[in-house]
This record gives sequence, structure tokens and C-alpha cells, in this order.
Amino acid sequence: MKQSLSLRMSQHLALTPQLQQSIRLLQLSTLELSAEVEQMLDENPFLERTAEESLAEEFGLPEADTRVSLGDRVTEASTESGSDTRDSGNDNSSEASVAKDEAVQDVAESWEGDGSVDMTPDDSEWGNDAGSRKTASNDSDAPDAVELARGLGSFTEFLHRQALSLRLSEVDRAALRYLIESLNDDGYLEDSLQSLAENLAGTEDLEQLEELVHRFTMALSLLQSLEPVGVGARHLAECLSLQIKAQLEDAPDDRVWQAALKICAQPLELLAKRDVKRLLVLCGEDDVTIKLAIAQIARLEPKPARPFANAEQHVIIPDVLVINTRPNGEPRFKVQLNPDVMPRLRVHDIYANALRGGKSEAHQGLQQRLQEARWFIKNIQQRFDTILRVSTAIVERQKNFFVHGELAMRPLVLREIADELGLHESTISRVTTAKYMTTPMGTFELKYFFGSGLGTDSGSAASSTAVRALIRQLVAAESPAKPLSDNQLSEMLKEQGIDCARRTVAKYREALKIAPANLRKTL
Repeated sequence: MKQSLSLRMSQHLALTPQLQQSIRLLQLSTLELSAEVEQMLDENPFLERTAEESLAEEFGLPEADTRVSLGDRVTEASTESGSDTRDSGNDNSSEASVAKDEAVQDVAESWEGDGSVDMTPDDSEWGNDAGSRKTASNDSDAPDAVELARGLGSFTEFLHRQALSLRLSEVDRAALRYLIESLNDDGYLEDSLQSLAENLAGTEDLEQLEELVHRFTMALSLLQSLEPVGVGARHLAECLSLQIKAQLEDAPDDRVWQAALKICAQPLELLAKRDVKRLLVLCGEDDVTIKLAIAQIARLEPKPARPFANAEQHVIIPDVLVINTRPNGEPRFKVQLNPDVMPRLRVHDIYANALRGGKSEAHQGLQQRLQEARWFIKNIQQRFDTILRVSTAIVERQKNFFVHGELAMRPLVLREIADELGLHESTISRVTTAKYMTTPMGTFELKYFFGSGLGTDSGSAASSTAVRALIRQLVAAESPAKPLSDNQLSEMLKEQGIDCARRTVAKYREALKIAPANLRKTL
């Protein structure tokens, strides 16, 4: 083989650390972004909060400015009548050459626009009854949901406090403490006492193993005597039985609770299916007593630790606010970022000025940290700009939903918003994941406004969200004695011009957590 030299020119895409950070910040939720900001504030000395936010936090004062500012830019988009928000001519594509794909190019672009667009909904198809709807006002004195959740304390702490009031030996107290720490998030003891003992003592010393099992058995009875009733159960039937026995302590002759205890001793599939006929035979009770017992069991708590769940993990903080600026007239909607989620950051002026003119290696390292702080602020600004643009486009497309509800939802896919804003579909997907919008109709994830379309007789498409809402209405209006089957629901939808197959109806019904027709009849 003959060796030779050749010269070739080629292009390839690279992903800079700044763009990697932009993509990562874009897909973070609000709580994750808050944690990221706190971490960056701890690690980078050039980054600090602005004085306004620092003073407000120090003295516990409410924020005076309802708009969101980061640096000198106000990121609020008013949807009053005016110019369109889609100003793609000012996109800065200086980083496009190092983008990995079109989604990276979207992140690298910056948007400059006043963000005003007419959001007057089209009521030609639905009628104009907007005057009856009003936006909910924010009560500044209302308690914070996170603080209420924290006030309950953790589930294990609550059990440990009760255990301290019991007069136990050190060995029994340690066994009870070990069982409490072994409970799952629902308050159940998933592991058997034998396996818990083997984890501590192993399997070689049988005498010690038996002693541990005995201690755990005694500790389990103590654990199941604590509040909330049902804690320490090994399975659902035992959890329900513990709660029923607590009721029988106050009324030992109550036939209904006695029947409920017998039902829990049977396979739970019979209870789930409301199989009254088989329960009559197995429990030896009459029809009325069995039905009353089933109703009582339905009121019990299947998850004893539910009130102590970490509600902070489930708190939804909206990123975008949709406000009706004309509650008493023809509705117009204003889209703006939530002021409470925007971090107010800036570069520390004193530290930045101290680096000017320095050329040593130490100064170069600090200059890099200074540049990281500037990029972090810019990337956060870019994140909220993109969220605002996408949210404004969604409100413009789904404006009838904000007046009339789910039945007015229109089909919408990611590509439509991506083409309108000049972004990539993957960017829209990142923006709409774990981001929430508070509207006059409630709080929804941005992905909620996207849905496929079903064909209609008129040739247009009906949103899958609207079809699900229609199915919910039809089921709510059905006769309890003769519930509608999936076939009947499909035919009723076809009568209204919506082509929806039976299997599609079944899929939507299951998504709505609606039981099949046979179970709805029993219920």
C-alpha cells in the first residue's frame, strides 16, 4: 500500500460548555432551578443576588415590583392588542456554528421583542359568556403550602415521639425503633420479621435469630397500637382490619363493622369487584349488611402515612401566569412570568472591578469564574425568554379554552409551535416539560395544551382533550342502572360527528380513571 498525504476540509458541530448549561437549565423544573441557583451562589463568588431581593428576604417584606427583572430586561409579555411577539429577525446566531443540532441553535439564540399580541378569543363557535368568569385573586395572607406541609413533621418523627411515651426496656425500644425505620412511605412494613432479623443477626446463630424474631413480634404489636391506626400493617387487608378493630373497640356489637372485618378476611378481589353475591355466602350476612359494610370500608384510609407525605415534593409552582384583564367584558388575556420564580442575580461589582488589569495565572482562573457567572445569568434569562415565548404562542392557539374549558380545546402538536417561533421540536419539548401555567381555568402543565386530533364529519379535527372531556360528561349523565358501554360511547360520539373507535374510547376512559360499565353499574 502506497502512503500519501491529502488535505480535506470538513465541518462538524461541537457543543460548548455554555450551550450545555443552557440546554440543561431549559429542561429543569422550577424547584430544580432554584436548587441550581443556590448551588451556583455557593460555588461562584462573583455571583450574588440583587439588593432588592436580599433586602426583601432579610426583612420578610413582599416584593414591590410585580414584573420580573434580571439585569436591565423586563421579561413580561402583555397580550393586549398590538404587535406580534414573534420577532425572529433579532435572533443572535453567533453560537449556531458550534451547535450540536437545531435544538442547540435554539438555545443559543436570544430574543428581543416587546411581546404584545391581541388575545381576543374567537367566540363565533361557542357564544360569548366571558363576562361571567373572573380570575382568582392572590391572597397575600394565605399560608404557604410548603410551610403547612412542613408543619406536620415527618412520619417517622411522629412515631418516635409516641414511642418515647411507652415504658420499654432498652432492647424492646431498639426493636420498635428499628421497625419504625423499616416502614415504607405509605406506613407499611414490607419486609417480613424473619428477613429483618436475618439482616441484623445473619443466619448462622439460630438462637439469636429466634430471639430477634420474638422481639420484633412484640415490637410489631406495639407499633400497630400507635397512631395513625393501621400503621405497621404488612398488607392492605391487615391495614383495613386494624382500623375496623379500632372501631369495634368503641362498638363491639356493631354488625356492620363485624361484617366489614369478615369481608377483609376474604380475598380482596371480591371487595374490589363489589361481588356482593359471593361475599354473602362467604361471610354469612344479609345483603343490606354487606353493602353497608362495603361502604364503611371505602371510607377507611388505605395509606396510613398519607397525611405525613412530603407534600413539598408535590407542590406545583407555576412558571407562567395567564390573567384576564377584562373580567367584566370581552376577555383579553395577559401572559407574564411568575415573579416569584425568577431569580434576581447579578455579577458582584467589587470583585469584578478588582480583576481588571490582572494578567497572572491566578487572575486568569478568576476571570474564568467571572465569565461563568455572566454565562449563568444569560442562560437563565434565555430560559425564561423561551418559556414566555412558548407560553404566549400556546395561549394564542388555545385562547378559547381559557374562556370555555376543555370542550373548546383544539388539536395542537409541538411542530406547530416550533414552526411558529422558529425553534426546534426538542426545544419545545424541553420547555413544556415540568413547567406549569396558572390560568382562569386552573393550573396546568404546558404539555397539557398539546394533543392529537380526531377526524370529524365536517372535515376538521377535534382535540383528544376535548373528546376526553366529552366522554366524562356523557358518563356523568348516564343512568346508574344502565351505564354506557364503550361501544355506546363510540356511537354517541359518532352522532356528534366525531370519529372515535371503541378501543380509542376505552383508552381515553382508562386515562380518565373511569371504571368499565359493569363496575360502574355495581358502584
